[in-house]
Amino acid sequence: MTIVLLVLFFVPMIVAMCRKHRNAAPIFLVNMLLGWTCIGWLVALIWSFTDNVAPRVAR
Repeated sequence: MTIVLLVLFFVPMIVAMCRKHRNAAPIFLVNMLLGWTCIGWLVALIWSFTDNVAPRVAR
């Protein structure tokens, strides 16, 4: 149960890292410092879905 809650808490960070978001480190910090307030968690989650990702290189 605790592991499931931890994974849910870090969903914004996981999304940002998987999408290669340019602000992954600040999203992680917001999630860690303000995620417990639920509002901070929602801000981090919405921020992780914004379109500020590294461009994909065509090969």
